[in-house]
Amino acid sequence: MKKIAVALVALMSLAGTVQAQTVKDLLETLRAKWNTPTEPFKMIGNVYYVGTDGLASYLITSPQGHILVDTVMPESTSQIKANIEKLGFKITDIKYLLNTHAHIDHTGGLAEMKQASGGQMVAGEADKPLLEGGYYPGAQEDDALKFPPVKVDRTVREGDKVTLGDVTLTARETPGHSPGCTSWEFPVKDGDAARSVLIFCSGTVALNRLVSNPTYSGIVTDYRKTFARAKDMKVDVLLAPHPEMYKMAEKRAKLAEGGSNPFVSPGEFNDYAATLEKAFEDALVKQTAAAQEKKG
Repeated sequence: MKKIAVALVALMSLAGTVQAQTVKDLLETLRAKWNTPTEPFKMIGNVYYVGTDGLASYLITSPQGHILVDTVMPESTSQIKANIEKLGFKITDIKYLLNTHAHIDHTGGLAEMKQASGGQMVAGEADKPLLEGGYYPGAQEDDALKFPPVKVDRTVREGDKVTLGDVTLTARETPGHSPGCTSWEFPVKDGDAARSVLIFCSGTVALNRLVSNPTYSGIVTDYRKTFARAKDMKVDVLLAPHPEMYKMAEKRAKLAEGGSNPFVSPGEFNDYAATLEKAFEDALVKQTAAAQEKKG
């Protein structure tokens, strides 16, 4: 368990470097957590969790069909299918597949789910070549980070909308973690109240290189655009690709106890984004110093 925790910190940390382990070894360690099954459940309104214990996937339902946001590792796609059916929904009723960002742990099952559902694939414009190529930006030759390519039917930019029946999701550009990193904002009903939900793409540095040979051109500017945008966003319910980003397990336990919905937490997103911004700036300083030291 300690080894898994260390690996999680290494990959999800904001230092942006992986030490002592190759990416392949690190991913093999993380798979133990990422591929562990968990029961699907209703989070709030028409939003359901259908991912694994370690990776999130969300089903947003409507009488006219459903929207699936993100998948998990390629080998665990069957878990998403089983979770959706366990909740009483049909795979073939999925009309749209949405992606937050083109990394293997969130795109691994998109091609399979698209084939099974017949749904349209929607993603951030700058991530289209990554999704259709099945690779990590700046690491095209790294087989450990490759995933099954998926054809993108529609790309989105800031403010574009995906509508299905009475459900409308608005694309919010939050680049940096990937060039086309897209967060999805939409309203839900919580009893008599209306809540604003954000499925936040991410703002961690993780495996990204910020200086010298950056993961992609303009990555530093992109991160700063995202943190600036986050300051003005008003979010009641924060969701994200990794459950630990918004303390899902803790909130899920409270949800079972009854009372007010613990996923409703205004201001949580802004606080979280502020910690990510500080960590990013720290990582930038460290990577810059390391690059200067290497030059001698």
